[in-house]
Amino acid sequence: MPKAKKGIKKIVKSNRPDWDQYFLKLAMLASERATCPRMHCGCVLVKNKNVITTGYNGSIPGDQHCEDIGCLIVDNHCVRTVHAEMNAIVQAAKRGHAVSGATAYVTNMPCTTCAKALITAGVERVVVFSDYHDTLATQFFATANVRIDKIEIPSQQINYDLKSYTSAR
Repeated sequence: MPKAKKGIKKIVKSNRPDWDQYFLKLAMLASERATCPRMHCGCVLVKNKNVITTGYNGSIPGDQHCEDIGCLIVDNHCVRTVHAEMNAIVQAAKRGHAVSGATAYVTNMPCTTCAKALITAGVERVVVFSDYHDTLATQFFATANVRIDKIEIPSQQINYDLKSYTSAR
């Protein structure tokens, strides 16, 4: 293998996302599994730059999905679905993973109930790129000293060019 010359650095333009963009893109990917047509939401719980769990909004295990039989609306909310944040917290609990001190990357600002669940679970930071209607999340997060960062939506493109990778076949 040829040796690199010392002091010479080849600069290549990178489309590499920063950590917040990366984890929000994972939340966007998780949201593609959502089964309620009213909102596709994804959540990724992260601690020390490691994914703990993911979640998306969908029906309880064994139940039919909104996209198949329609939404079950009560007070302008679909109650057939379990929200992405709740699913992520539940998946962590089922696998014995603590989320205290974690960051929640969520495609949309959590609803009031999910905000309270994230606070109670010990989430310290929430990163979103979109709002949610009729929520008291920001008020509850402020009271609990949970940091909220709203950033621009990450690129919706996956940059993977197999043909340009010299080690690929």
